[in-house]
Amino acid sequence: MKNIRRFFHVPNQSFFLFGPRGTGKTTLVKDYFPEALVLDFLMPDYFRSYSAQPEKLYELVNAQPSIKTIVLDEIQKVPGLLSVVHRLIEEKRGIQFILTGSSARKLKKSGANLLAGRALVRHLHPFTAAELGPQFNLENALSFGLIPVVAAAENPADSLKAYLDLYIREEVQMEGLTRNIGNFSRFLETISFSHGSILNVSNVAQECQVGRKAVEGYIGILLDLLLAFEVPVFSKRAKRVLSNHPKFYFFDPGVFRALRPQGPLDHPQEVNGACLEGMIAQHVRAWLDYKNSDGRLFFWRTMSGSEVDFVVYGRDVFWAIEVKNSSSVHPRDLRSLKAFGEDYPEAKKYLLYRGKEKLMKNNISIMPCEDFLFDLK
Repeated sequence: MKNIRRFFHVPNQSFFLFGPRGTGKTTLVKDYFPEALVLDFLMPDYFRSYSAQPEKLYELVNAQPSIKTIVLDEIQKVPGLLSVVHRLIEEKRGIQFILTGSSARKLKKSGANLLAGRALVRHLHPFTAAELGPQFNLENALSFGLIPVVAAAENPADSLKAYLDLYIREEVQMEGLTRNIGNFSRFLETISFSHGSILNVSNVAQECQVGRKAVEGYIGILLDLLLAFEVPVFSKRAKRVLSNHPKFYFFDPGVFRALRPQGPLDHPQEVNGACLEGMIAQHVRAWLDYKNSDGRLFFWRTMSGSEVDFVVYGRDVFWAIEVKNSSSVHPRDLRSLKAFGEDYPEAKKYLLYRGKEKLMKNNISIMPCEDFLFDLK
């Protein structure tokens, strides 16, 4: 993967940059700020030194008045530094701080308030189809995902396995987020069956034989480490009785596929469909973040069973999206979008499928998935 221009827009003030490990946060800030002073807290010497004496940062800045940009990489490792950064932002107006992290968990637990609004909060996602351009391959992306460190590897399958092992070992076990790594590993396998589905915590707890409270904590870990996200129900001006439970997704289809156990009774289309749905969600979230939109991702499901995979709603966007992992479209595939359109005629309605033609039926835009993904830029 060469010469990939990320669609992330770098602010001209101090900002947090959150994103899962391997999404290219460090590479991005070094590319944009080659002259910046970088303190990487994954390095043991920096971690030990600044954990013991956070005030060293203040002394460092005062000793080098020519510094204009400081990158604090994996800031969640040393949350005590935030009070020093806060003071420096107040006193040194000409310095831009860039604070990268793969989790806000420790920052929240330490009582930190993310600099009380004095730094913006931005997110970096895996590659998108539009970023990759001609280097994007849908089948490869559905198989191995779009995490840059995996997508660029000679052997993406091995790289993906190593990536997951690293997360379990470093982010979960070494940080002491759970005392029983065996229970957590069983939970990961079990929760993989919930990808793209309404989350039922009790069922997950029963399947992995772990207590409900522990499972709720494990789900919180996945969300805090940005390995997963939840999609809430769209209920504005609701005219029907709706489901009230969120849907659950891993942040990357490769991660989902690697965690999902498969056996002779599994139908490939079931897993592929969940991968495709997750990829659409991943791309829409990235598009919203990079545009700095107030739009949010929802889904819509009535108690009678009508469901629209995604609703994107904000000041400047209102879309209803149904995703089908098939090369043809049948009238029944349009029913839920038509029902949603009856309640919300203002929404643009899309059915995304694996075919090649663009069509319009019943005021519903039928598009190939790849065309939709490439349009998100």
